[in-house]
Amino acid sequence: MKKLTLLLLFIANATFAQVKNGEVAPEINFTTILNSPVKSIRLNQLKGKVVLIDFWATWCGACLEAMPHLKLLQQKYPAQLQVITVTNETAKRTSLYLDKRPSNLWFAVDTTLLIDQAFPHRVIPHTILISPDGRLIAATNPEAITDKIIDSVLNRQEVHLPAKKDNLLSHEELMKHNFYAADTVRSRFMMLPEIAGVSGMITTHLNDGIFARRRVTCINLPLTTLYMFAYGDFPRSRVIDKVKEDSGAPQYCLDLIVKNKADLMPTLRRELSERFDLQARIEQVEKEVQVLRIADTGKFNTIARNKSGLRTYESRHGEIDQQSITMTDFAGFLETYGIGKLVVDETLNTEKLDIKFSFQPEDPQSLQDILTGMGLSLTKKLRQVDMLLLYKQEAL
Repeated sequence: MKKLTLLLLFIANATFAQVKNGEVAPEINFTTILNSPVKSIRLNQLKGKVVLIDFWATWCGACLEAMPHLKLLQQKYPAQLQVITVTNETAKRTSLYLDKRPSNLWFAVDTTLLIDQAFPHRVIPHTILISPDGRLIAATNPEAITDKIIDSVLNRQEVHLPAKKDNLLSHEELMKHNFYAADTVRSRFMMLPEIAGVSGMITTHLNDGIFARRRVTCINLPLTTLYMFAYGDFPRSRVIDKVKEDSGAPQYCLDLIVKNKADLMPTLRRELSERFDLQARIEQVEKEVQVLRIADTGKFNTIARNKSGLRTYESRHGEIDQQSITMTDFAGFLETYGIGKLVVDETLNTEKLDIKFSFQPEDPQSLQDILTGMGLSLTKKLRQVDMLLLYKQEAL
């Protein structure tokens, strides 16, 4: 409880300390800069230039999508603008990224999170624009900063950018605040509109002895994503989307508790169908896939077999750390966070394994080398696979 109190006090203090638009930006020391003529620099040494600070990570898809745009801005204003990307990943990881993705941007490493604390946020990418006289213009999204915006800043004209204001509470605290449930609650359904400044998430409370697998909480997800989860946790690669929600589609939050674990997904599907006109069904479609097989039994047998009985689920783009995972689960990881293509498990192995590694998404060979070392192979084939069809009745 003491640690939680201190954390909340820190978050509150960080919120009060956050600089406002038009105020002088806090003094920052970029102590480790890669891909630049200097190894370190202070923010006040860049006065006279527009400074764009972009918080990012190699595992963040939206961040990587923004990189070409930032590179074009830097190219157009080489002497008047300085773009500095900031990551809390290591210098080694950042260097590996730059080896495969050369750039004209400066890459600052901030493993201490001191720069993060100067501009508090929770969701990346998070972009800070600072005027030539060192004042904060806006905290926004990278795509909002165009060459017209840079021209206006250089000409000392007023600019208006969409504000990005993150909710600094953790997902756990957000759930307690918005979806508190006493241990005695047996069943309920709650639905809320979008919670501003929070990234999307789904949890089935697997580490909660009371609610594990009989409760699901979703925060800030579009309707199509809710349906994808409810009908079998389909990844985007296995969805035929006839609805095509635009980027401005509503985001929803919900909390569902049921008495029996087996009723969780059927109840979620029923609750969604009663509230929305979106339809869903599963169809088998022949697709080109990558077939996962065991190529070297000796190497495959060196993978750690699970002994704890504990199932963990940590994974993201370029990284996995899961215990008691099956090869079918691993094929799902490869499809969603690895190669970005349909993957079908044909290893015929049903053991529970512990798998932990990281790779470079920008270097596909790095993942291939890891799979080879595990005694696994991927081969392109045609297979019948389950696909989730999302549609509205009038669309068919």
